[in-house]
Amino acid sequence: MMQFILPLFVLTASCLGSPVSQTRRFPNDFLWGVGSSSYQIEGGWNADDKGESIWDFLTHTHPEKIVDQSNGDVTADSYHQWKRDVQMVKELHVGTYRFSLSWPRIMPGGYMNQVSTAGIKYYSNLIDELLRYNITPMVTIYHWELPQKLQELGGWTNPEIIPLFKDYARLVLEMYGDRVKIWTTVNEPWHVCEHGYGVDYMAPSYNYPGIPAYLCGHNLLKAHAEVVHMYRELFQPRQGGRMGITLDTSWPEPRDPNSAEDREASERAMQFYVGWFGHPIFSKHGNYPKVMIERIRNLSKEQGFGARSRLPEFTTEEIHRIRGTSDFFGINSYTSNLVTSNGHNNTGKFPIPSFNHDMGVVENQEGVDWPGSGSVWLKVYPKGMYNLLMWIHREYNAPEIIVTENGVSDRGGLEDYARVDYYNLYLSAVLDAMEDGANISGYIAWSLMDSYEWKAGFSEKFGLYHVDFNSPQRTRTPKISARVFAQLCKTNTIDWSYRPKLDDEQQLVAMAQLPAEARTSGASGAVSWSLMSILLLALLR
Repeated sequence: MMQFILPLFVLTASCLGSPVSQTRRFPNDFLWGVGSSSYQIEGGWNADDKGESIWDFLTHTHPEKIVDQSNGDVTADSYHQWKRDVQMVKELHVGTYRFSLSWPRIMPGGYMNQVSTAGIKYYSNLIDELLRYNITPMVTIYHWELPQKLQELGGWTNPEIIPLFKDYARLVLEMYGDRVKIWTTVNEPWHVCEHGYGVDYMAPSYNYPGIPAYLCGHNLLKAHAEVVHMYRELFQPRQGGRMGITLDTSWPEPRDPNSAEDREASERAMQFYVGWFGHPIFSKHGNYPKVMIERIRNLSKEQGFGARSRLPEFTTEEIHRIRGTSDFFGINSYTSNLVTSNGHNNTGKFPIPSFNHDMGVVENQEGVDWPGSGSVWLKVYPKGMYNLLMWIHREYNAPEIIVTENGVSDRGGLEDYARVDYYNLYLSAVLDAMEDGANISGYIAWSLMDSYEWKAGFSEKFGLYHVDFNSPQRTRTPKISARVFAQLCKTNTIDWSYRPKLDDEQQLVAMAQLPAEARTSGASGAVSWSLMSILLLALLR
């Protein structure tokens, strides 16, 4: 039977846009990692002298904004279970653990006048434990956990954030820089700014379209640049590490690839999503993308804002100061969308003004036969990952790229073959890009374990490890995908034939404790797909 199945794997993967052979190999020096973020896993929201974050404030004051009215007060309890976390990272055979620091855990009010000894010690212990097992810490300085006190000053829309972020970064570089050799300043600035200020989605959930997101981005880029310059001048010469930034996007696939208008909409979407932060840092001349500057300036004038654009302007000095401030290009991506032009009649019905109206692109996943996941927005289209990586490669003159997040959700369960298939398909797309010249040096799987998924609460699971959120110990159990990913990292090889069964006693005990719908044989929770089922659908069509 196995001799018959293997070619089907190959055929199906090819149908999904990423041709594979039975096994494909990554270079021996490829960086393998797994990721998490502080608010999503730590809990201990008021442990010791930790301050309140914008996510603490949002989830406590507006629980109705979270799908299951939950919060990250305890979540996976990594504040107490961090040693088990490190064991899990070790079990996965990855060389790198990407995690983030909580600003209010280290500086409860956001200022230097109060520094938490307990917070400093927590991350120091975690870093030491990782190094004990030869695991490289990859530390994100800011992954959306702003001290609430700073938000009350306007957060990232207030230029005062620039020196405050620099103070915070200086402290963590002094505390951990001797042991941490890979840093990222900010995770997903587009989400920080547009989803935090432009729409009512991520904390602080402003829902104020078209103006504060651009102020946020302007200050964030300057803050990032100041931290990188400080690192390069004061720390890098003696600590020897590297510092970059992580951007994010879903690949905008032209709805009609033969339509020049749809191809133009795809390019415009990339300039607005990735170029907004990528262009000032990675492009040859710096500054915002030309299409952003011109569209927002012209629309601002049409909308009665006068001669002043809603997109702030950099001085010549600021353009030079920001350009080149990243040692690598971190990119997070999970899925793709189909895009077409919004047109002059605003068919997308976007608020005026707003980021989406400025961009002028309508994006959705209507009419696609891409497999689904546990998240309504996440559909499986590996070719989109290839297209994205090649776009970055071409646009920014072959920078070193690290895929800092990629993964897929389900609704729970340990037999997550859908996740196995997703990783195999998307990693095949990464290899395709590498073979076509893209300088991709590493891949960080998202995520180490099931955790708090922001507005989705605990309803969606991205983890390689299952977490029992009903257990006081928050027991962690490896899923099938954990075993497959560990094998992949150990061998540097995608092996489609490796599909282990649930045979470990610990896994079987955990399986018995799952709700009935998550125990469905071979299922990956309520939303599931498999290579065989996709193939059958393709044949039926």
